[in-house]
Amino acid sequence: MEATIRTENLSRMYVTRDKARRRIVALNQVNLEVHPGELFGVLGPNGAGKTTLIKILTTLLTPSSGRAWVLGYDVERQYRRIRPFINMVSGGETSGYGLLTVYENLWMFAQFYGLPTDVARRRIHALAEQVGLVDRLNTKVSELSTGLRQKVNVVRGFLTDPLVLFLDEPTLGLDVQAARDVRAFVKEWMAEHPNRTLVLTTHYMLEAEELCDRIAIIHRGRIVACDTPAALKQRLPQQASFRIEIAFQGEFSPAYLGNLPGVRRVWMRKTPRGAHLDVYLEADEVLVRVLEALLQHQARVLSLEKRTPTLEDVFLHLVGETWDPDDQEQAA
Repeated sequence: MEATIRTENLSRMYVTRDKARRRIVALNQVNLEVHPGELFGVLGPNGAGKTTLIKILTTLLTPSSGRAWVLGYDVERQYRRIRPFINMVSGGETSGYGLLTVYENLWMFAQFYGLPTDVARRRIHALAEQVGLVDRLNTKVSELSTGLRQKVNVVRGFLTDPLVLFLDEPTLGLDVQAARDVRAFVKEWMAEHPNRTLVLTTHYMLEAEELCDRIAIIHRGRIVACDTPAALKQRLPQQASFRIEIAFQGEFSPAYLGNLPGVRRVWMRKTPRGAHLDVYLEADEVLVRVLEALLQHQARVLSLEKRTPTLEDVFLHLVGETWDPDDQEQAA
């Protein structure tokens, strides 16, 4: 089966505009294959290179080195052959014209793609109904909430019935219900169009696990793993994992916990009440030592939960770093 999307040693470098003229590597030797009918996820923290990859695959950005093909066409040399068959939706973008109604904006985009009148009308109404926008078709886009505007963007992306659709952080900034609506629509659309291919970038792990057939984990421009969600979690060494919420006075460091027999790793994330500790142990029985040590250091245990392996655990195991670089975390 020929891949719908293929990259070969794909790299992209930026040079900063300040006096230092620093070279920043956004993508580094990326090799991927996405198969027909696949809902493929690119999962990584902010700044990992996800959007750069999508921009290259959608012919909006040229690679610094390496090559990429979409539907068998080279993204750099044959971009005009690719564009009629793809579409893209980005999270957080302001798309369309605020003075126009929802219907007028969607109609305009349909004309850009040359959709016949009857096809455009039918698809606009059908897609609007699926995402809950039918009663807003005659509302100006400027009067919509953030969630509803993003639903308009989603309809615009699916309106052309693309062979390959790219969703770049489609639920970014949405409330819980709006994000659920978008995910439900994506799943329904893929079930109804098994011959289409969809590429989703996200930094929400639960979103990737819920939607994607396979996931490529990207970190600092490199693909560090690519497999099904279940297979990725099977890569983890067998260990007991617990999350402990603690309260304490003054300063607290988890370093002493890492020296306890049977403790493999400890990560601390500060909270308003104290901290969350993610503790990885050789066996459940080691937990007793950890709790005793916490009490000896005047840390009060607020809650205790045994955790099942997550994609964040996979990321931590692969690169030795926590997911969000903005989190205030310490390791032991």
